[in-house]
Amino acid sequence: MVKINGAQALVQSIKGNGVDTIFGLPGVQLDNMFEALHEERDAVRVIHPRHEQSTAYMAFGYAQSTGRVGTCLVVPGPGLLNTAAALSTAYSCNAPVLCLAGQIPTPFIGQRLGMLHELDDQQGALASVVKWSARAESAATTPETMRQAFAQLNSGRRQPVMVEMAPDVMGRVEEVALLGAESGTETGPGLDPDLIEKAAALLGQAKNPAIFVGGGVFGAEAELLELAETVQAPVFMSAHGNGAVDSRHYLAQNILAGARAWPEIDLALAVGTRFSTPIANWGHDDDIKLIRIDVDPNQSVKQWKPDVHLVAQAKTALAELADRVGRHNIKRPSRADEMNELKAATAESHAKLAPQHEYAMAIRRQLPEDGIACFGLTQVGYYSWFGFPTYAPRTNIQSGYQGTLGFAFPTGLGIKVANSDKKVVAICGDGGFMFAMQELSTAALHGINLVTVVFNDGHFGNVRRIQKEQYDGHYMATELRNPDFMKLADSFGLMGLRANSAAEMEDALGKAFKADEPVLIEVVHGQEFPSPWVHMPRKRMRGGH
Repeated sequence: MVKINGAQALVQSIKGNGVDTIFGLPGVQLDNMFEALHEERDAVRVIHPRHEQSTAYMAFGYAQSTGRVGTCLVVPGPGLLNTAAALSTAYSCNAPVLCLAGQIPTPFIGQRLGMLHELDDQQGALASVVKWSARAESAATTPETMRQAFAQLNSGRRQPVMVEMAPDVMGRVEEVALLGAESGTETGPGLDPDLIEKAAALLGQAKNPAIFVGGGVFGAEAELLELAETVQAPVFMSAHGNGAVDSRHYLAQNILAGARAWPEIDLALAVGTRFSTPIANWGHDDDIKLIRIDVDPNQSVKQWKPDVHLVAQAKTALAELADRVGRHNIKRPSRADEMNELKAATAESHAKLAPQHEYAMAIRRQLPEDGIACFGLTQVGYYSWFGFPTYAPRTNIQSGYQGTLGFAFPTGLGIKVANSDKKVVAICGDGGFMFAMQELSTAALHGINLVTVVFNDGHFGNVRRIQKEQYDGHYMATELRNPDFMKLADSFGLMGLRANSAAEMEDALGKAFKADEPVLIEVVHGQEFPSPWVHMPRKRMRGGH
């Protein structure tokens, strides 16, 4: 037992659970919390950006690129609400983000007296973008509350959680029993051996099996590759699954290749993915079997009921399948030639998006194999969903189904903080970059050596093209008035480089990575990129599906 206040109990609890970095902004309800953090400043680094939204995006980048918990800290009310877009991004991407929030003083919670930063129901306000939330009611109960928080963060579907604490609780000293770290590694009731055997038999006897993966497969890369090679099944990776298998492996395929192959597949194994593209776009029929591996028992399977549904961690289920499939497996000659031909045909088709392809390849050539690219909602970003070669998991970072414009720059900062030994690049459009361009100050102040590429065409380019092609050029709300980005970089004491082509951008990236300091690269282009959307129509419709 130790005599400490609530803020100290919370800081000791997160420190004990491995948190070494907090992205946060101070405020009157957090005064005791920042004092407690000051006491632990040698163990827990505090990085303060210029907007609460950025605290959560940076925590998301930290979490998504490492698999470890990313932590943000904000004042209640408007401070917490400012994190909502970033938390929704983390929620959609299954990223373990811990959001710590202040509260108004305990006696006034729910009284509607108009206290500073008061919300009627702060936990309810975030209910749709966090997995779990709680209030730490006292210093004594804080370790148990945080134990539960980390159990939620590290078990099952890993999504954001929120813990709030009132300022009077933060300051009140009590006897506190600190707890050890919470691993949260429980895997549920265990796999049904009969279901595993059925899945292994279906997979082993399939003539043309395929594996589809999302970000939920990360951590099981070895088991995935062993199984894929055993049954010679291509691994079709979603935007979030990119890197689960090195894209240079012949079985590693992107989602466009999946669309090409779909009509001939007789068994699909979906691992750690919502599997939304095949379900929503491609159709299915009675000639294709479906096996799903989901860690979340509540994952919807209504649109296509699987033949076998394994609720388990991907690593556990894939290891069991790899162990059992051999006794059912038909003779499998190598499909290297066939799969390489599929890769080549797919690459030829999406290389027709010439500008995006050239810029993406320029980035790939300069980025080291273990480097990390964070792609925003811009033309090259859309292309990266399927066209950016990715060699390792967690090195191609996307915004998930939320598609949050403006996420890439602050997320990239968080990625770089978590991966100081790696090269990191954030790719933005001019519209999205200006959602958070004030964080150039954060990069400069904290020495976050992120390289940021801004494609500047003076418009919300994709919306403008849609208005041109589908609405007879009725342009509205797409023109942008931008600053001089080179002067902007200089005003923060940062290196600024300007490029006018993919070749010039590649040269600028080389200089930026060698400089090893925060760098802003502006790519000026007046050309209109071709549509980044690659339509994948229904391929199978027999049987009324």
